[in-house]
Amino acid sequence: MIVEVKCKMENGRRFASTDRHCEERSNLNAVAYIVAIFFLLISSSSFAQKQSKKMNDKQIVIYQLLPRLFGNKNTTNIPYGTIEQNGSGKFNDITDKALYGIKELSVNYVWYTGALAHASLTDYSAYGIKPDDADVVKGRAGSPYAIRDYYDVDPDLAVDINNRMKEFEALVKRTHAKNLKVLIDFVPNHVARSYHSHAKPKNVIDFGAQDDVTKAFSAQNDFYYTPGQPFAPPTGGAKQTPITSLQDGKFDENPAKATGNNVFSAQPKYDDWYETIKLNYGVDYQNGEKQYFDPIPPVWLKMRDVLTYWTNKGVDGFRCDMAEMVPIAFWNWVIPQVKKVNPDLIFIGEAYNPKVYKQYLDEGKFDYLYDKVGLYDGLKRLIRNESNADVKDIRFVWQKESAGFGHRMLRFLENHDEERIASAGFAGKAELALPAMVVSATLGGGPVMLYFGQEVGEPGKGQEGFGEDDNRTTIFDYWGVPSHQKWMNGGLFDGGKLSTSQQNLRAYYQQLLKVTSTSDAVVNGEIYEVPVAGNMNNRMYAFIRYSGKQRLLVVANFDRTETLTANIEIPDQILKVKHSSPVKDLLTDKKLNIPAGTSIPVILAPVSAQVIEF
Repeated sequence: MIVEVKCKMENGRRFASTDRHCEERSNLNAVAYIVAIFFLLISSSSFAQKQSKKMNDKQIVIYQLLPRLFGNKNTTNIPYGTIEQNGSGKFNDITDKALYGIKELSVNYVWYTGALAHASLTDYSAYGIKPDDADVVKGRAGSPYAIRDYYDVDPDLAVDINNRMKEFEALVKRTHAKNLKVLIDFVPNHVARSYHSHAKPKNVIDFGAQDDVTKAFSAQNDFYYTPGQPFAPPTGGAKQTPITSLQDGKFDENPAKATGNNVFSAQPKYDDWYETIKLNYGVDYQNGEKQYFDPIPPVWLKMRDVLTYWTNKGVDGFRCDMAEMVPIAFWNWVIPQVKKVNPDLIFIGEAYNPKVYKQYLDEGKFDYLYDKVGLYDGLKRLIRNESNADVKDIRFVWQKESAGFGHRMLRFLENHDEERIASAGFAGKAELALPAMVVSATLGGGPVMLYFGQEVGEPGKGQEGFGEDDNRTTIFDYWGVPSHQKWMNGGLFDGGKLSTSQQNLRAYYQQLLKVTSTSDAVVNGEIYEVPVAGNMNNRMYAFIRYSGKQRLLVVANFDRTETLTANIEIPDQILKVKHSSPVKDLLTDKKLNIPAGTSIPVILAPVSAQVIEF
């Protein structure tokens, strides 16, 4: 058994270790101690360099999917339908054929969203899992981010409920057998109001089990409380739905706990994360956010154990939900500890404040962060042809916002939180985003991500349930995803039911990611912005990615009507880099008849892109 104690390091930071380690270190004399620290730092630096090199040999391509939706062949799609009516995908539906189809897109990480047990209205009482209270569940299937047991998987996803963990473990093995790695969600900021772990290992103390509920805040509590006030579900905002009859406006929680989005009220609003409760990392939010990190708060230790548990199950990385709502000191402490179990783990932080990106990468020890507020938002304006759209947003991202760490930013155009590109509320047509996808995949060497169905133009239509008709694919309900189901083709996963335009779209993604994921210039190269030339306007952008092994000219034309015509001058320092002969457009694999010289003539149709190797 490891007993947690605190040892001081010279810079004043504290970390958890073992009694033996601390005792041995304290016995070192001054000279030996300095030598030991020196070699430790050298070793750590060398390891970090080796790890970085290993991770950067190939661009990380992530494919996000919800198993509940991904493998569902049912096409009934009744709003707020039950699992019996609308069906649910299973871990077992993600077959070798499915994984092969995913891998065709040059994917090397699969993010299984919603794998952990979360609040739901579906009754599994026969298996010891009661349905949750409809007053604190969003939708019928429930939010994957309202975790009700950190040590269990969602029973919806199992064929044999009693063996659901074995089915998940088999999926991990199948994924690994295809040389793909596994990501799952780590949801550290909040849990479901009904949280109770049935599957926790022996000696694990449940969240809140030892809390002093008479205190609004205590650094030793797992939750925040409103003493003397019972919880009241929100009123107003909710519409009459098929699950209204299950709601009585009551939920037994006394005293009330703070709500996940930092709402310290006994009755949150309908727009709050009312189905969740905030976890306490030792920050007193109601008193100037004063921090109590010494001794280490119990939540820190419990979360480390959760991460270690899933790492030992073979998980290769964690997408950390709302990472900025958890103290950076926690990440600084926990990530290195979990990486002792598997040094090749990756941690991806969902982050939305560019001002603290570098801090979360350097001090917080994250490997990658979302590039949502910068690149995604700017590209969305260009895709939608908004009046204020301007390629200067792309320039700002790599030259200012993430300068020096662009290779550690995760780029995407879709995920479970964002609107589908092909939806009426976004672009209305998937092909309008292809120039943006080219920029996302080539601007930096960091990960690029696809959301299942994106590659076949899924429009996210329909009023599925809690999410309503919001241009997104629901995460709250049982549902079939029509365009994705055409590619799934009854479990063949061969695209047999796709239209010609959908097949062409998928082929475009396939070729683009084949090129970028293996490109030395993209993964390891420098970037040079091409000056405005020819008729280039604020909807047209060009840059060069180059390394000692490769040169690429990336040109993107977001303009809906104008053809880009320009003569791109290549600087002398880039001309000295190893060149490719013949010059060709890698997206079409066509040779370009370009005369030798210091410039490349470009003629690019509206809403299109080129990646020219020269």
